[in-house]
Parts: sequence; C-alpha cells; structure tokens
Amino acid sequence: MKPAELAALLSPIHQFLHCRTPESWLAWAALPAQLPALLIDHMHCELKAAQSAALLIRRYATDDASAKALLAWLKPYEDFVYRKVGDGQFHQRKNDLIGELSAKGAEPWQQQVLDKMVRLIKEELHHFEQVLDFIRQRAIAIEPLSAAGYASGLLRHVRSRDPAMLVDKLIIGALIEARSCERFAALAPRLDPELQRFYISLLRSEARHYQDYLQLAADISPEPIEPRVQQLAAIEAQLILQPDASFRFHSGVPAALLEK
Repeated sequence: MKPAELAALLSPIHQFLHCRTPESWLAWAALPAQLPALLIDHMHCELKAAQSAALLIRRYATDDASAKALLAWLKPYEDFVYRKVGDGQFHQRKNDLIGELSAKGAEPWQQQVLDKMVRLIKEELHHFEQVLDFIRQRAIAIEPLSAAGYASGLLRHVRSRDPAMLVDKLIIGALIEARSCERFAALAPRLDPELQRFYISLLRSEARHYQDYLQLAADISPEPIEPRVQQLAAIEAQLILQPDASFRFHSGVPAALLEK
C-alpha cells in the first residue's frame, strides 16, 4: 500500500478514535518476547469478532434455521480454540453459507445486518486462519490466554433496551475494528517484513468493518448517533491509555513499564 493511500485510509480512523496507541504499548508489543502473546491473542480476536457478528445476526436478523447454520459454521473454530478439538485445518466453503441464511422481519436494516455481518464473518475467519499459519510457521505453542478487559470495559456501558442497546453494540463494534486498524498500521513498521506485509494487508478490511458497523448504527438509530459515538469513543480512549496488567492486542499501557 502506497504512503498516500495508507494516509487516506487512516485519516478518518484517527479522527474517529479519541487517542492514538501509546508509544509504550507499541514498543512493548514489538519485543520478540511478546510475539507469541501478540499472535495468539490476535488469533483469538479474529474469532471473537466473527462470534460477535454472528450473535448480532442471530439476535436481530435471522430465523431459527439460519441461526443454527451460523452456529455450525463457527463450531470447528470454537472447538479448536476452546476445546482443543480438531487439527486446525478448516476446509469449509465459506461462500456456501450465504444461500442458507434468510433475514427475518420486514425492516430493511435486518437484511443489511445479515449481508454486512456475513461478509465480516468470512473475512475474520480467513484472518484467523492466516494468523494460525504464522503461529505454526514460527513454532509458537498455542497456550490459553485470559481475555483482555477492553471489550468488556466497553460493553459495560451498553444501554439496556433496544434499539439503543443494538446501536451501542454497533458503535462499539466500530470502535474495536477501528482500533485494530490503527494498531495494525502503527505496529507494522516495528515487525519483521513478513508480519509487516500481513498487517498492512489487513487494513482495508478492518477499515471497511468499522464503517459498516457505524453505518448500521446510523441507519437503525431513531436519533443522530454522533453524541453517543463521542461518549463511547471517550470511554474507549480511557481503556487504551490506562495501565493494564495484561498484554493483549487491545490492552492498555503495559503496567510492567510503569513499575520501572
């Protein structure tokens, strides 16, 4: 990706987010000793992103049969990560699922949720497989990792009733995807050439994901979303800037650095 193209892609993301990733996090993440945790958590993040999108589809946009098809689609990945079942070779034909799913209800946004989230799931699962390939190529042992407090810290602020609850979840999805994109771009120059190329290659899809989430939120909300976007973006920035005991792809400033 050319510098001008990269700058054009990142400019709206930097405007959307309320802070850049701290230099201290980037320096820590680039240490060779942190690479296993970085890649393993990145792999987990790709699966969680697919799961979150599937949950939105199941709750708001599909019938029971389609919901079961979604669960079956994700199951081999979940079995491999959480239950250590399977060899991690995924031979599903991802495009086949589209014809099996149907939107429920008469609201136009339900079909939009279905279409955009299915595309997102396919891309996240593809990225999952790509990160897993890097982990295997580098002989990194796949160890269990506790979840970061980042996503739960955001979801704690979700309003309790729809459509506000759905709008908040979509805005949070946009923030998470935008932060991923911002970190891929900031971290890539500090990594080896192979990982650098890979992280830069992810930027277009991650940027589109955040835009899709934000557009859905705007389409569904009965009122302008900008005030709520600003509120949740401020919370997201606090989570990124605060000390964090665990190092994860979406963690805050490594507490180990602050203790020195």
